[in-house]
Amino acid sequence: MVERKSKKVSESRVEMTELVLPNDTNQLGNLLGGRLMHLVDIAAAIAAAKHSSRVCVTASVDEMNFLGPVKLGQVVRLYASVNRAFTTSMEVGVRAVVEDLRTGDVRHVSSAYLTFVAINELGHGVPVPALTPETSDDKRRFEGAQLRRNARLRRRKEILRNEVARLKKEPKKKKSKR
Repeated sequence: MVERKSKKVSESRVEMTELVLPNDTNQLGNLLGGRLMHLVDIAAAIAAAKHSSRVCVTASVDEMNFLGPVKLGQVVRLYASVNRAFTTSMEVGVRAVVEDLRTGDVRHVSSAYLTFVAINELGHGVPVPALTPETSDDKRRFEGAQLRRNARLRRRKEILRNEVARLKKEPKKKKSKR
């Protein structure tokens, strides 16, 4: 068996900063949830690409909660890093905080775990380097990532099983003659 090279968590860390502008907000002047999700996805994709040195695609996003509003004119800062590398996939954690530039207040507004797959030019998954956790936080996230992966795989299996059952119940469509 070929041993995969390993990279440190610090090699995948990303910090991204965005100013909330009018185009990013709803009628109340709050950052749109979908816009924050978009930023989280980008930060996570960059972290995954830094780790794998490949183009990476989003395979899943775990639950994402919005802990409070982000207002027009505030700054969103996203921190992302790879939590664990599997064969062709990686779990990436992203933490989003908001900073009010006028008051200096900083607060946590969202966190998410995303799974990315490194792909080649044909769109096929390719092996990624192993991950070496460095700090106690890295080690905690590394261990938690395995538990979350197991839960995601169970959920995926359940979704596929339900889809197969649904398709079996669906009446067969007749082919039209042309």
